[in-house]
Amino acid sequence: MTMYAESMSNSIPHSPHILLVEDELTLVNGLKMVLSKEGYAVDVTMTGLKALEAFKGNGFQLVVADLRLPDIDGMDVVKVIKKERPETKVVIITGYPSISSAVESAKLGVSDYLRKPFTDDDFLTSVREALKEREEDATERFLNETYEGRLIQKRDVIRVLDRTYEDQTFWRDLMEERFEVLEDYQLSSEARAAILSGDLKWINENVGELTQKQLMFILKRLERETW
Repeated sequence: MTMYAESMSNSIPHSPHILLVEDELTLVNGLKMVLSKEGYAVDVTMTGLKALEAFKGNGFQLVVADLRLPDIDGMDVVKVIKKERPETKVVIITGYPSISSAVESAKLGVSDYLRKPFTDDDFLTSVREALKEREEDATERFLNETYEGRLIQKRDVIRVLDRTYEDQTFWRDLMEERFEVLEDYQLSSEARAAILSGDLKWINENVGELTQKQLMFILKRLERETW
């Protein structure tokens, strides 16, 4: 296992823990079954106060919350969760959608806003995308905020630039902004953007001086940007 993988394995759980906040028993049972079959660990609360109590004591990666709960507004539950642990992802489910609640959800950084009724596939897609966002956020923090992550990112920026000189197909793919060719490299969104835009200032500050061979792609990219 690489140094990067070992570090990330400590910060991203293999079996995500999900809190389901819903007071409609039939829906609760159905959604819990769907999530459990996918291998997720699921806790259920049927009131907002119970949800907040459960949230304080557990490391949930995702909260799925209805907006209409028997005791307090589900949006208030979401506000507390995002304030206390902004990294926690939230999917809202509601049978009473409104523009105001959708806008408020977006401002709070909610991953998805699902209107009832929805299919199992729709629900699972939202859950998977929310958890993927969390993993990507964790990767960004690791690469940008830790010494180890910055070293790994510096190494991979250099690997990419070395490859541009040696591999003409790779060069062309980057010139045509085919982002997928960078998927095998451990790069933050800032690093990817710097390579693809030819941001020499960012590269010099975060990677250091480049060799003439490594500079060739960056200089050509800058020329193309000025066309």
